[in-house]
Amino acid sequence: MSQPTPREILKSLLQGNGAERPLVVPIVFSLGARVENLPLRNYLENPTKITNALRQIRGQLRTDGVSCYFDPILEAEALGGTREWYEAGRACSIRWPGSVRKGELPGGLRSAEGSASSPRVRTAVEVIRRLKSLLRDEPLLMAGVSGPFTLAARLTGINFDAMGEGQEPSASALEAAAAAITRIASAFVEAGANLIFIREESLPSLSVEACEQWASLLAPLFNIVRFYEALPVLQIPAALATAENVNAMWKQSWDAVLCAASEEFVARASDRGENLMFGCAVPCDALNESDASGARPPEFSGVKPALVTTDGDVPGKADLKRLMSILQSIGSRS
Repeated sequence: MSQPTPREILKSLLQGNGAERPLVVPIVFSLGARVENLPLRNYLENPTKITNALRQIRGQLRTDGVSCYFDPILEAEALGGTREWYEAGRACSIRWPGSVRKGELPGGLRSAEGSASSPRVRTAVEVIRRLKSLLRDEPLLMAGVSGPFTLAARLTGINFDAMGEGQEPSASALEAAAAAITRIASAFVEAGANLIFIREESLPSLSVEACEQWASLLAPLFNIVRFYEALPVLQIPAALATAENVNAMWKQSWDAVLCAASEEFVARASDRGENLMFGCAVPCDALNESDASGARPPEFSGVKPALVTTDGDVPGKADLKRLMSILQSIGSRS
């Protein structure tokens, strides 16, 4: 019996059904800068180089998806921030014109519609369009956006760690962030993306009420992504998948695949029955070329995830053979 194709699995998940196997969709994007021998800052703005690199990576990693564009600063820059590079062009931060008080929105933000037409978003859209035309074996096309709490924290200058200690973005900041990511995600699915990762790198401690408000901010994004027959994936780091947060999350009805690199998260998800769609994520620290870090992939034996991914963009020094071995091992045990 032939194995289902990635698109067949996607269709089954969109219909609320399980699949014979999980989608294997690691996030492998910035590695392309190393493939093209470019600084990351030059790579991110060149759709031709990105497309060429991702096609080469696709030749090595025969996974179910291709990571068309994953850039954590994308939305803040699209809204009017200035990207500041450091460490020889390998990492960056965002700066706003004028003086901005911490906790407040910067002045002169672009509209959500304007953010979706910014140069960097246009580059991402062009990459998706090109790969849709060029890849004949029909892997799923993936792209990522920040979650509303994460983007709101960047807009207001709130440190990610401080949010866990009680400092939270205002309602207006969350609404502005949600509107922007919804519009940018819309541009991605209109161009042909099949999987949209919504990545929350920071969350407060979630009460049931706060989680309900968070879900309501994300609902329009989920609806638009699904309208284009694409699948939204809400991804949070393992550190944020606390018992309190997970309990609050399970009290909501999510029209997306929830995913975290946490054994506790997966255990609680599997306890809720086969009708709940969730994803497993492998920590990127477990993919180092050497095992000096001591990091190990989590144990996900006996679970049936909808997809298997990584908890972030796979670093340039990652061991790709180890990556595939881990992902395939999880997929085969499910």
